[in-house]
Amino acid sequence: MPQPQPPELSIDALKALAHPLRQRMLTRLQRLGPATSAELSVEFGADRGATSYHLRQLARYGFIRVDASLSAGRRKYWRSVPQDIRLPRDPRNAEVGAAVEAVGRQWMDKAAAELDAYLNNRDAFGAFAPAAMHSFGSTVLSADELAAFGEEYIALLNRWQRDHSEAAPESRPITVVFHAFPTPDETSAPR
Repeated sequence: MPQPQPPELSIDALKALAHPLRQRMLTRLQRLGPATSAELSVEFGADRGATSYHLRQLARYGFIRVDASLSAGRRKYWRSVPQDIRLPRDPRNAEVGAAVEAVGRQWMDKAAAELDAYLNNRDAFGAFAPAAMHSFGSTVLSADELAAFGEEYIALLNRWQRDHSEAAPESRPITVVFHAFPTPDETSAPR
């Protein structure tokens, strides 16, 4: 039975997500687990008040939440909310399109930089290096099949997602990048 699609991000949620520091903080919380605004302000060299504001904006749109089990008094620990964060496939207007492009480019740039860092230093990753996989392929699909293919990929990824507290001791954050898009014609592809 197909899983229901997550709700489409609102323009305000997209704008909140498009802020580069918020992207970095969200990624940090997803990969390394809960942290306080004070810890994140030091990690990112950002003003503590601004860091708190950005965390509240991420929480406002459901990307993160306060971890009550770790928090005490005024010391709040923030954690990411496991979810399928998708950019709208067909932006409704120019404002949504611009936000989708900004977030999508940030994701692409981050993935390219991380892949480059990994490939330039594979030996530092021990047993993870031979376990890692890179694949490039293509197929021929209808628009409906492409949409179904993407849903199957997300379902597979979601089966492997877990909270940091449930991960095996030897686990580490893994970057997973997926792109499925119509191949540009040879005549229209940039050279």
